[in-house]
Amino acid sequence: MPRTIQLHDRTAILARLADHRALNVYAVGDLDDMFFPYTSWFALEEAGQVLQVVMLYTGGALPMIHAIAGDRLGELRALLASLLPVLPRSFYMHVTPGVSDVLAPDYDISPRGLHHKMVLVDPSRLDDLDTSTAAPLAPADRDEVLAFYEAAYPGNWFDPRMLETGRYTGVRVDGALACVAGVHVFSRLYRVAALGNIATHPSFRRRGLGTIATAACCRRLLTDCNTIGLNVHSSNADAIRIYERLGFAVVGPYEEALATARR
Repeated sequence: MPRTIQLHDRTAILARLADHRALNVYAVGDLDDMFFPYTSWFALEEAGQVLQVVMLYTGGALPMIHAIAGDRLGELRALLASLLPVLPRSFYMHVTPGVSDVLAPDYDISPRGLHHKMVLVDPSRLDDLDTSTAAPLAPADRDEVLAFYEAAYPGNWFDPRMLETGRYTGVRVDGALACVAGVHVFSRLYRVAALGNIATHPSFRRRGLGTIATAACCRRLLTDCNTIGLNVHSSNADAIRIYERLGFAVVGPYEEALATARR
């Protein structure tokens, strides 16, 4: 009989995530020491075998649930339903399509649309681009980067700690920061990264700067990572086309939504 347990052993968690590593780039990255203290991992277990895992991340302004399954959807639904008594009153979630409705008895669900998970499958595509105008960003650039995102990407998910990874890249035009490409998660230990916070200042759009910054970021990541992924809204055809040009491919769908507990 399956039962719900809490996992603390990173090796056991990784073993389950590895079955669908490309879909779980974010979750694998969150096993890193930078993120792991902010995570709680729940599993559906039967006869000593971990069938599915769900992660709760509390390191941001809003808790986040990561519940992505490549198969055996029924098991993921059962696990998520069993967590209803312990979930936060409000959280954002990334879930496999066809799962979020199990929260409906206790939560109002506000959909944020269907998204794609993409993974870099052909790094040779990056060689076609001149990235000489891109340069790494460091913690010393924190205030400049924050001001940039305020103008170019308000409401972003930028964590200034990520500048410490040395994997944020910027393009300057006449000394002004015009474009930034970075990562949401990065782990040398687990050799994964998830691109994120890619934005171009309104004054410099339609010049291909985002493509240059992203390519430069990916090149740096390839020195440490075997798996580089990203999330993109399924309706963002322009972004998907650019990522495909850079060597990325869609590996699966997922849904984003905001869940708020009913009073």
